[in-house]
Amino acid sequence: MMLRSLLRLVFALVHQPTAAVTTLLYYSNQLPRHLNLERHVRREFLLEDNFLFHFLINLLRCLW
Repeated sequence: MMLRSLLRLVFALVHQPTAAVTTLLYYSNQLPRHLNLERHVRREFLLEDNFLFHFLINLLRCLW
């Protein structure tokens, strides 16, 4: 279960780094809600079983 989540996170960061980082920052409320930024946000990264992605979003919310 965690291995699949890790593979999805690594795959997203390697193959779509801009979309992955933008999605992380956008959903952790570090980026403003703007239409130009929303085109880089990928909602498919937020699937229920993508635990590490959700963990990183919540970690960024707590730290900033």
